[in-house]
Amino acid sequence: GDDNSGRKVITFSCCRMPPSHQLNHTRLLEYLKYTLDQYVENDYTVVYFHYGLKSMNKPSLKWLQTAYKEFERKYVSKIFAMQFCHVSNSKLLTILFSFPRYKKNLKALYVVHPTNFIKILWNIFKPLISHKFGKKVTYLNYLSDLREHLKYDQLNIPQEVIRHDENLRRKQKGKLPPVVKIPPPRPPLPTQQFGVSLQYIKDKNKGELIPPVMKETVSYLKRKGLQVEGLFRRSASIQTIKDVQKLYNQGKSVNFDDYHDIHIPAVILKTFLRELPQPLLTFECYDHILGITSVESSLRVTRCKQIIQELPEHNYVVLKYLICFLHMVSQESIYNRMTASSLACVFGLNLIWPSKGTASLSALVPLNLFTELLIDFYMNIFNSRTVPGE
Repeated sequence: GDDNSGRKVITFSCCRMPPSHQLNHTRLLEYLKYTLDQYVENDYTVVYFHYGLKSMNKPSLKWLQTAYKEFERKYVSKIFAMQFCHVSNSKLLTILFSFPRYKKNLKALYVVHPTNFIKILWNIFKPLISHKFGKKVTYLNYLSDLREHLKYDQLNIPQEVIRHDENLRRKQKGKLPPVVKIPPPRPPLPTQQFGVSLQYIKDKNKGELIPPVMKETVSYLKRKGLQVEGLFRRSASIQTIKDVQKLYNQGKSVNFDDYHDIHIPAVILKTFLRELPQPLLTFECYDHILGITSVESSLRVTRCKQIIQELPEHNYVVLKYLICFLHMVSQESIYNRMTASSLACVFGLNLIWPSKGTASLSALVPLNLFTELLIDFYMNIFNSRTVPGE
């Protein structure tokens, strides 16, 4: 899933770890690295569910020493690793985030259901840990606290963790907390841009096919952002993004020059796509897109073209407008380091997601490949369909 800033979220659940004697911890560490390597080039968030880590499934100190030998010691933040690793129960993640490669773009680490022992030790060793990394760590006592930071409903939370959370609340109150009545959602404003359908925006904007927020962000980035290194990889202030969204939803003008941050319009564009009620590539295309990896390499562009031809006219026009821009960005990759592949990793899950739940890790390969092909072969894929009013 994504957090409230559009950063990818990776979860780690201790209750899923089998007893130590049944688990090859070296392979586990390699799997963690493999998973993180798919995201660490962009900003990302980690949620660590501590419940379920017991003496029987903790990695041993001997294994920790072996793990250090397998990695390049010169890249380890030794004060953090040596002091904190030996006393914290979250040892596996601690090792990984000792390495600059994984630490650099990690923007938040949420530790859910921490024990008092961990909190005390954190305070003891906090002076020895870099202040910058320390600010990224947040302890959350209850699952409900996650809702303030990310899209809770997208998380795959083990039932054991949910039951543990309920038990904690019973112990605190003597009973489950009362159900809070959520007021019905307000109808969207006539000028609403985020969280409403393309059709709604079109109807409220005199039939314009390209949503105003999309047109303005793309236009601004074309003028000032094409050669910015890491464009679309960086996040921006959550409050600033909310403020800009509010301005757009109220129909007020936005001058991105006032914010002095080129990444704000980039994040706004991604946020707009992600908050559409239905993905731009539509739910109907999801399974077809997943099948792209089973198509022979020489025929994949043709298959992409076939899938795109099935899109509703409005979706097709908006997608063509976006991919044309992303193709332009990729053409400047010598400066911005954003190749078609890099852009696909950022935009893949902003263009398509399943109708229920979240995309699995295995689904990322075909989703990103499909997006990469659209960007790389833009001229070929979008050259044969003309839409009235385009």
